[in-house]
Amino acid sequence: MLNLPGFAQPLSVNGLRTEYRKNPMGITAAEPRLSWKVISSQRNVLQSAYQIRVGTDSAGLSAGKAVVWDTGNQKSDASVFVRYGGALLKSGIRYYWQVRIKDNQENSSAWSAINSWHTGLRSAAEWSAQWITTALADTVAGPSPFFRKVFATGAKVKSAVLYITAHGLYEAHLNGKRIGNDQLAPGWTSYHKRLLYQSYDVTSLLNKGQNAIGFSLGDGWYRGYLAFDRRRDFYGKRLSALVQLEIEYTNGTKETINSDDSWKYSTGPILFSDLYNGEIYDARLEKGDWTNPDYDDAGWKKALTIQSDKDVLESSISPLAQKHEQFNVVKIIKTPKGETVLDFGQNLVGWVSFKLTAKAGAWIQLEHGEVLDKAGNFYDANLRHAKQHVKYIFKGGGPESYEPHFTYQGFRYVKVTGNLTQIDPSSFKAIAVYSDMAPTGTFNTSNPLLNQLQHNIQWGQKGNFMDVPTDCPQRDERLGWTGDAQVFFRTAAFNMDVAGFFTKWMKDVASDQLSNGSIPFVVPNVLGSNDAGSTGWGDVATIIPWNMYIAYGDKEILKTQYPSMKGWVDFMTSKSKDDLWNTGFHFGDWLFYRPNDDNDGRSAITDKYLIAQAFYAHSTQLLLNTAKVLGKKSDEEKYTELLERVKKAFLKEYITPNGRMVSGSQTAYVLALNFDMLPENLRAQAVDFLVRNIESYGNHLTTGFLGTPYLCHVLSRFGRTDVAYRLLLQESYPSWLYPVKMGATTIWERWDGIKQDGSFQTTDMNSFNHYAYGAIGDWMYRVMAGLDTDESAPGYKKIIISPRPGGDISHAAAELETLYGLAVSDWKIEKGIFKLKVVIPANTSGEVRLPGAANAVVTESGKVLNAVKGFAKISSQGKDLQFNIGSGTYQFEYPVKL
Repeated sequence: MLNLPGFAQPLSVNGLRTEYRKNPMGITAAEPRLSWKVISSQRNVLQSAYQIRVGTDSAGLSAGKAVVWDTGNQKSDASVFVRYGGALLKSGIRYYWQVRIKDNQENSSAWSAINSWHTGLRSAAEWSAQWITTALADTVAGPSPFFRKVFATGAKVKSAVLYITAHGLYEAHLNGKRIGNDQLAPGWTSYHKRLLYQSYDVTSLLNKGQNAIGFSLGDGWYRGYLAFDRRRDFYGKRLSALVQLEIEYTNGTKETINSDDSWKYSTGPILFSDLYNGEIYDARLEKGDWTNPDYDDAGWKKALTIQSDKDVLESSISPLAQKHEQFNVVKIIKTPKGETVLDFGQNLVGWVSFKLTAKAGAWIQLEHGEVLDKAGNFYDANLRHAKQHVKYIFKGGGPESYEPHFTYQGFRYVKVTGNLTQIDPSSFKAIAVYSDMAPTGTFNTSNPLLNQLQHNIQWGQKGNFMDVPTDCPQRDERLGWTGDAQVFFRTAAFNMDVAGFFTKWMKDVASDQLSNGSIPFVVPNVLGSNDAGSTGWGDVATIIPWNMYIAYGDKEILKTQYPSMKGWVDFMTSKSKDDLWNTGFHFGDWLFYRPNDDNDGRSAITDKYLIAQAFYAHSTQLLLNTAKVLGKKSDEEKYTELLERVKKAFLKEYITPNGRMVSGSQTAYVLALNFDMLPENLRAQAVDFLVRNIESYGNHLTTGFLGTPYLCHVLSRFGRTDVAYRLLLQESYPSWLYPVKMGATTIWERWDGIKQDGSFQTTDMNSFNHYAYGAIGDWMYRVMAGLDTDESAPGYKKIIISPRPGGDISHAAAELETLYGLAVSDWKIEKGIFKLKVVIPANTSGEVRLPGAANAVVTESGKVLNAVKGFAKISSQGKDLQFNIGSGTYQFEYPVKL
């Protein structure tokens, strides 16, 4: 491959990733997959060849030495998920890699910058550390234990890696400095089946000579309060940790510092810490520099060792929670009740930090809530049993800085109580905490309300993606409800890089799947055994893996989840008679429209078994699609036949001879149309029924969790985008914009969490941060803005640009950082001219469909379209003009009457 020194290269490579992550720690895959982005300012660029080299020494790799794998020149356009194919990887080693490429225009890149991955511990046998704990009894208000050990390093340190996990949550320190940026580690899984450990490079934190390592533990999901029946100790009663620090010296020798009975423990200022109920911190009990080697620990006790299963340990390469945005107080409120309330202006998830001065023994308590009541008073009744209180007791002697450790809150408003004489709002900051997912998508329009809706969608996602996709982040629930997650996935995958997040969680779904194939309502499953399986919730097993494949082009997720996908479909089959699934419990179209005093039957009830049959067919379709992708021919044939029978049973049971459905709700028609349950000759009539239903409710939606994600998609698919826009732009209840008009900064659980008179819905279930209804985002990005991927070339290898203007919207733009690079669809209408900016990243291609352009004179960057090279398959599609393009940036313009 050519590489001309001293010559400005028109082609380069960046964005190197290993298993989706930059320079990750703890990789245990035998053949890690490598990805990169092709960078070129030219059009129509495709990679034609690549060369990868991998070594164990960064400097040596640059010189072409210490190479353990060199692909040589490989003629291929593959730039994502290229599998390592060299010698067997060893545990606990950092591997360095780089790549160079050639394109279809005979350009060659220089070698990329060097990136790396570190291999984790692959088996229980590689763990020499012992689990350590305390002699403290488990109590409801027990203090957090602190552990420490002093050790000395010998020769000069070359590298040091810490492997750590806990039963409970941990925060670790080395020589007085916090290790890593992760919060609420080790995250949440079904701990008895899968317990994740983290790997941290701590080389820079080690001293020459004496060192001290320490950690504190919190109850967390392991033994804290969990779910809504005030249970605790779900996974165990005793907090413990496992720590293994592996040090390599420059002279080639190695040393391991393990957790064992040589460690010491004590308690400190964290008197109580619980995910739901907050934290009590007494600064008078602080231990000073307890993780420095010269700290006097004479009063500390000897740690106890215990036996615990190491076979369940797995390396964590998914993103844990970290601190992100910070918010200042926008207003300090004195409520009608005389309360002092801080308003941070955004409903967020995380905690409040402060820096205050007070005398020893003085205290402050922060109580967290999402909204104020109708009178303007602090409101937290919707938290049920969760308290969300953080109490801090001052030690005195100067300014004191604090933020909580093993808890998090969902809030916008904070009521301040205590015995401080004065509150300075500038002393407080709200810190958003959520899984460390890179932002990938942006969306904006000419309509401020829609822009706020997009803002709310994103903040609903941030607040509820806390290691698992929770339903809500504030009340005594915060569980990984499977139905919520599956309806929102496509929207989530646009807004943020959720590949690692959902790869981890889908393993938990499979892990908690029952032996008969049923999927629990929540994952991790803390609600007990349920072999009924609810439609729309259990279908998470098929819907998310398939949509991950579409969003990222990753076949591995399909291979990994295939047994789970198949198990769920086979479970539905086992519960069916004559191919009809009409048994068992189902949540149905959760939280559908229901008028308060429904005397004339306006509640939008949809037969639950009709819904079940539709999702039975949908999951079967996705399973046979997956079988086809994976080359499982016999399964493809088997489930193709099953799908035909399931659809026939649906028609027989739920469609009248005249083509009406037994349930006339919007959700019934939406699901039947979206999942192709109806023959071609009945679809137009069904669309008419759907539109008439919408109009009968004054152009309002009536759908719940299961119908809402597909509603606008179905309308657009069948030529009624105009009705979809009417629904989207509807401002009165029930609608997407009603909460926006009511001041929402996140998506609500209910269409009318705050009623039109200012009162609240029932306190039993009324979250103001609940992302499910935010699934409309998928339609806004893929249809309104028109940025989509071709399912025949998933992961945006082939990009579809097909904007559909409507309503009074004059501008809409979507930008998405795909695995290949930035893709853009940005349209506006100015003085009768339709203008569309398109960006197609290198090593991909695009299909563009210009609305209303079939008979228009279209220009691209000022030139008539037919005179511009690089366009292929130009054709009229009804009123639209369609053609294919290569990579590059384009600007289309033409007069239009839409």
